[in-house]
Amino acid sequence: MGGDMRGTSVLVTGGAGFIGSHLVDRLLAEGCRVRVLDALLPQVHPQGPPTYLSSEAELRVGDVRDGDAVRAALQGVDVVVHLAAAVGVGQSMYEVMHYTSINVQGTATLLEVIVKGRLSVRRLLVASSMSIYGEGLYACAQCGPQSPGPRPSSQLALQEWEMRCPRCRAPMQSRPTPEDKPLIPTSIYAINKRDQEEMVLTVGRSLGIPAVALRFFNVYGDRQALSNPYTGVAAIFSAALLSGRRPLVFEDGRQCRDFIHVSDVAEACLAAVRKEEVADVAINVGTGRPTPLLEVLAALQQEIARGGEPEILGRFREGDIRACYADIGRARDRLGFEPRVAVGEGLRNLARWVKAQSPVNRSAEALAELRRFGLVR
Repeated sequence: MGGDMRGTSVLVTGGAGFIGSHLVDRLLAEGCRVRVLDALLPQVHPQGPPTYLSSEAELRVGDVRDGDAVRAALQGVDVVVHLAAAVGVGQSMYEVMHYTSINVQGTATLLEVIVKGRLSVRRLLVASSMSIYGEGLYACAQCGPQSPGPRPSSQLALQEWEMRCPRCRAPMQSRPTPEDKPLIPTSIYAINKRDQEEMVLTVGRSLGIPAVALRFFNVYGDRQALSNPYTGVAAIFSAALLSGRRPLVFEDGRQCRDFIHVSDVAEACLAAVRKEEVADVAINVGTGRPTPLLEVLAALQQEIARGGEPEILGRFREGDIRACYADIGRARDRLGFEPRVAVGEGLRNLARWVKAQSPVNRSAEALAELRRFGLVR
């Protein structure tokens, strides 16, 4: 592959989805032959195959847990980019079997077909997630760098949201999170993504297939499933504003995330496909910049100009964290990756796309489900 990817056959599982479809476009532009395997789950694709998926890609509708469908999709494939997954921190905490089946069993099926079929796959990528870190890296003025676990229940009950040093209890400052930070997943989804990552890297290592896990941070942009209340927070806010509702915000809205535009994520994936020498490694894909949720919401309100003021719930959702943003040094060094889209520009682009859509706002319904299962406190 290297610089010239023309004629390379690539299978993208989950390729009809938000990130996958953007990657499909980039691969086709590079001259690749692209096949997509996607289950077209109704929660993500309520109207069936999306119109934005390029007709130049071969779409096969099938479940990644179906060995026969996977075996057929893998025939003649050089590169596999495994994006197929059930996505959502909150929902994963009560749809445990569903998430674990799609994410872990699906990955196991894909790998087993490759192993037993002795297929000539030359490169393997898997979508991992920043959620596997749990809280990001922090620094205490007195005790130095810290990799804390979840905030204590007693602290959350007092609505004291900021992270405190696990040693001296002083307030801490968030720092860029490197790949070698200890993994402390706080949701079933995060545990699934950690398992997917380790499974793919382990099998790649054992078979001599160069494998890379890309740890996506908070991806946003056009083609997000706006009617899915468990998608990214920028899309959830957008759907609420467009429907004239008050966006729901957990805690105090000052929690920080690393928002990276989907076009930059597609470029990182493309770089990881190209760089054959990069193998057996996990790499952060983010911007390296933290953004508070209320800033994201304010930017979207300014562009969409609908909906009411946010409803600050002052409640904690199980599985959530306070802050995590990427150290992207490894992505720069190993992939030559540099994010190009600033958050302000990206949110303006998202808002323009959102205003042409007709989403159904289901955030209140999702909140009711979380409360029913005791996952909001």
